[in-house]
Amino acid sequence: MTSKSATAGPKRLRGPNDPDRRAKIAKAAIEVVAERGVGGLTHRAVAAAADVPLGSTTYHFATLDDLLEVALHEAAEANVRQLTEWERGLGEGVDFSAALADLVMGYLDDQNPRTIVEYDLYVAALHRPRLRAASAAWDNALTQLFGSRTDALTGRVLAALFCGLVMQVVLADPPPKRHEIDALFRRAIEGPPG
Repeated sequence: MTSKSATAGPKRLRGPNDPDRRAKIAKAAIEVVAERGVGGLTHRAVAAAADVPLGSTTYHFATLDDLLEVALHEAAEANVRQLTEWERGLGEGVDFSAALADLVMGYLDDQNPRTIVEYDLYVAALHRPRLRAASAAWDNALTQLFGSRTDALTGRVLAALFCGLVMQVVLADPPPKRHEIDALFRRAIEGPPG
């Protein structure tokens, strides 16, 4: 007669069997917002997108605001990381106005779906005060990034201008022309002529 423990196989250890599950769920929340908008974000939809049990989403993120908050943080961090890499790739004597105009125009085609998700999450903070800290952190990171090429105040102006122009490029029909965008950045950096 064999003992029960001898036939049961290896003993399962307690603890998480998927240590990256929280990050996987956060990325899935961004995917759901991309497909359905903020209004379509549900624990069930995120669980399906992440291919995890529904209980995992509610375990890691008890409320929908928890999911929105992590999605906003993920989107902001990815955006700031990408912009930081872009800035590091610029040469010392680069025409920063022209570089910013090229960057904004890149959002017209290359990054349109991701940009819509980022703005959808950012705007969600208007109705969800809890998300405002994440939105403010995103703004501060952009201000610091652009200020590193100019000064603190100009960095703040450029961050606001950048966000507004990206939204116009994505939404306006027809979108602003590159030379118009370049002129706006140039004015913000150099001031009025004369």
